[in-house]
Amino acid sequence: MTQPEQHFSVTQAVAQRRSVRAFTDQPVDLTLLRTLIERAARAPSGGNLQPWHIHIVSGDAMTRLKTLMAVRVTEAPMGECAEYAVYPPHLGERFNDRRKGVGAAMYDALGIERGDLARRQAVFAENFQFFGAPVGLFCTVERDHGPPQWSDCGMYLQTLMLLLVEAGLDSCAQEAWALWPRTVGDFLRVPDSQMLFTGMAIGYRDGDAAVNNWSVPRAATDEFATFHQ
Repeated sequence: MTQPEQHFSVTQAVAQRRSVRAFTDQPVDLTLLRTLIERAARAPSGGNLQPWHIHIVSGDAMTRLKTLMAVRVTEAPMGECAEYAVYPPHLGERFNDRRKGVGAAMYDALGIERGDLARRQAVFAENFQFFGAPVGLFCTVERDHGPPQWSDCGMYLQTLMLLLVEAGLDSCAQEAWALWPRTVGDFLRVPDSQMLFTGMAIGYRDGDAAVNNWSVPRAATDEFATFHQ
């Protein structure tokens, strides 16, 4: 049965959304999820191309994928060769500081010291179990599409994540899946004309998990916004 939706303002949904990295095993109503996936397609796209290809994994398929990835991560902890650069090769100092800062804050919340590489790797490997979420999502994009279409996919995914919050669900966008393009592509039977962009975990957050209870910093408005008058 489809669960009743919560009625949030956009502001409330934006404030509540976070990257959840520990989920309960409460099942997700796939009828509800299908509705949200359909609604998210109202996201804007240049020329109305709607370039996103969305794959949902749950049930037996999720069990098979998690089992497969437990083996693959052991065989190749660093993954396969990603088909695009998740970060620029020469990331500017300001952006690199933000990246390192959010990682340090998360590991501090988990009580994992900087030098404990084994535990850090174990936490990272949880990406490929969808942090225990019962549903996974993948977004693929045409290989001959460019940055504008990738931006469109991002707008679709953000729209979906806000709709998930409104419906009482949580998510974690996982670009870490870009490390496994061949494994995921084979599993989903993605045509050669498409490439893997990102994954996403979907479910209900574990409110007691330390990884879901730390403050995620954001830059001050004056660091990124310029008002011209």
